[in-house]
Amino acid sequence: MAAPTGRAASLRARVRAEMTEEIKSIARRQLASGGAASLSLRAVAREVGLVSSAIYRYFPSRDELLTALIIDAYDALGSFVEQAESKVDREDLAGRFLAIGHAVRDWALANPHEYALTYGTPVPGYAAPQDTVGPAIRITVLLCRILADGHADGRIHVSPGDRLEPAVRREMDRVVADMAPGVPPAAMARGMLAWTAVFGAVNFEVFGRLDNVIEDRRPWFDHQLRCLAEVVGLDA
Repeated sequence: MAAPTGRAASLRARVRAEMTEEIKSIARRQLASGGAASLSLRAVAREVGLVSSAIYRYFPSRDELLTALIIDAYDALGSFVEQAESKVDREDLAGRFLAIGHAVRDWALANPHEYALTYGTPVPGYAAPQDTVGPAIRITVLLCRILADGHADGRIHVSPGDRLEPAVRREMDRVVADMAPGVPPAAMARGMLAWTAVFGAVNFEVFGRLDNVIEDRRPWFDHQLRCLAEVVGLDA
C-alpha cells in the first residue's frame, strides 16, 4: 500500500486534531454537569457520534482524556496569568504579585469547572502523570521570579529572626534548589506561605465557602493579597 502523500497526511492530521478538540470540548461539558468523577469515554463517544471502540483511537483510557483536560486547564490558566503579570513594570514587585493573584481569581471564576479539575478535590483513582508538572508550575515559576528579583536587588531580605525549624529548612533548601537558586530558604518559606494562601483564598470563593460571609468579594481578595505581599516582604 502506497504511503499517503504530504497533503493526505496533513488532512488526516487536521481531521484528527479537530476530532480530538471536539472530544475534549464535550468532556468539558460533562465536567460542568457532573464533575470529573462522572467523566465517561462511552458517553463522550455517543455525543460526538463515534462508536465506543473508535474513541479509544484518540484517548486509550479515561485517565488519558482526563490528563489532556488537566494540562489544557493548567496551560490556559498559566497563559492568562503570565499575560497579566507581563503588563506590570518589572521593578514593581508588589504589582506583579497582585497581578498574579487577581488573574488567578479572575480565571477561576470564569472557568470554575476547569479550575476545580486542577485545584479542587482529587479524582478518585486518578494519579496525575509527569506530563502535568510543567503546565502546573507555570504560576509558581512567576512567583519564584519575584522572589529572585527581590532578593537580587535587596528588597526581599532575611532578618536574624527568620529562623526555620530543621525539617522546614530541609524542605525549603530543596524547593530553592529546584525553583529559585540563591533565594534564602526563609524568604522561600514566606513565598510558599503566600502561594498556598492565594489559592486557598480563591478556593474559598470558587467553592462557596464565602457564601453568607463576604458579599463584596474583590476588595476582600485584594486585601488578602496585600497582606500576603507584606508577608513576602514586598511593599504593597
